[in-house]
Amino acid sequence: MLNKIVLSMASLRLMSGTIEICAALLMLKLNQIDKSLIINSSLAFVGPVVLLATTTIGLVGMADKLSPAKFTWVAIGIICLMVGILKK
Repeated sequence: MLNKIVLSMASLRLMSGTIEICAALLMLKLNQIDKSLIINSSLAFVGPVVLLATTTIGLVGMADKLSPAKFTWVAIGIICLMVGILKK
């Protein structure tokens, strides 16, 4: 039997991948650079949101196994990732 936390994380990743594939197919169908850039820019929002959601679900699932110190280190790591991804 699959763990509910793992199933939730995997489902979010499958949804994200499906969105990416649909966006690529839409770009091919439209065959216009300007519209493809708009679609691509929209995808820039999806990646970080999925990363945060899957990480949050995973951390909630492990909350009882992590000490406060380890949880703090994980939180710092996530903040560093987000700064690196979102910094202009």
